[in-house]
Formats: sequence, C-alpha cells, structure tokens
Amino acid sequence: MKTGEEASQSLLVDASVVERFGEAVGDLNPLHFDEAFAKTTRFRRRIAHGMLSASLISAVIGNKLPGPGSIYINQTLQFTGPVYLGDEVTAKVKVLTVREDKPIATLETVCSKQDGTIVLRGEAVVAFAPSAR
Repeated sequence: MKTGEEASQSLLVDASVVERFGEAVGDLNPLHFDEAFAKTTRFRRRIAHGMLSASLISAVIGNKLPGPGSIYINQTLQFTGPVYLGDEVTAKVKVLTVREDKPIATLETVCSKQDGTIVLRGEAVVAFAPSAR
C-alpha cells in the first residue's frame, strides 16, 4: 500500500436497496420508506439512509483497499447532501498515510453522486493485513 493509492465502488440506489438496508438495520424512518411523508420534508422525496453511503466505504476498505482482513479503528463522517432513489453513489478511498511501525493507514473517504456532487466525506484509520502492504 502506498500513499496516493485509490480504490472505489459504486451502487445504484433504488427502492429495493433502501428498503433492504432499512429493514436489515431496523431504521424504518418514513423519510426513507413513505413518499407521501417525504414530500412534506425539505427533501421533497424519499432519500437513502446516510449510513447506506457510508457502508460503501466499508465495502471498499474490506474488499479492495486495503482489502480483506482490514478493520476500522476510527471513521469520521460529514454528510453534505442527500442521496435520492435513482442516484448512483460512488465511494472512493485514498491512502493518505501508512505507518512505518505498524500495519495502520489513514484514508480519505468520499462518496459522490453520478453528477460529481459530494454527499459524504471523512477520514478513516484502519488496521490492515500486513500482506496488503
């Protein structure tokens, strides 16, 4: 693993993805499930759970960079915009630093929509399998 290395993963967020995610984690907020309710909010339509986008970051970390065996030590998240049903979200992870003494890396984490709008940004610290170095 080297500073500057990047990996990403995308997901088309449709009603079935939002519903399965909400049911899996128990977040049944009508903002995610009920179009009539969502119309009464500032979003004017259903939105995806913020943590759904954050979960894409976890998928990149666990599957691609650093990869299998990686675990979170810390993650900051700043939600900067909504993800609507029909949006494609891309999570991108970029290596900022790798410790010399331990298999620990700091990663920039960003989720954006198909038009480039950033919907989430943060920073992760992860421990990774030494073979990922």
